[in-house]
Amino acid sequence: MRTLSGQVRLDTRTKLLNPKFYEAALKGGYEGVREISKRMRYTYGWSVTANAVDNFVYEDANDTYINDENIRKQMMDRNPEALRDMVTTFLEANSKGYWETSEENLDKLKQVYQECEDKIEGVDFVA
Repeated sequence: MRTLSGQVRLDTRTKLLNPKFYEAALKGGYEGVREISKRMRYTYGWSVTANAVDNFVYEDANDTYINDENIRKQMMDRNPEALRDMVTTFLEANSKGYWETSEENLDKLKQVYQECEDKIEGVDFVA
């Protein structure tokens, strides 16, 4: 029998942070990116309802999906709405005290959020 925190850690490692999972999901296009975002939202739900998510889960997910430029670009190209929802989840987790991270990470998340908004709205800046 596992504790809830242990189960969340296991689920995180076998799905959300598992390259086989997210690479297959990315190949699934729009729906695959939505599935990744949904899993992040479920993880946040375990923080809210049971405070059962370790800080490393958010940090590692942030490194995987936001700080990895290649993965972030694939998500943006396939489903910017789902990526925006994921960014919102990260920001919410931080603002509610479930995730402690650097100001640099928070600034990056805010930047990615704006990029998602621009893509969704069709804003294209020419330098």
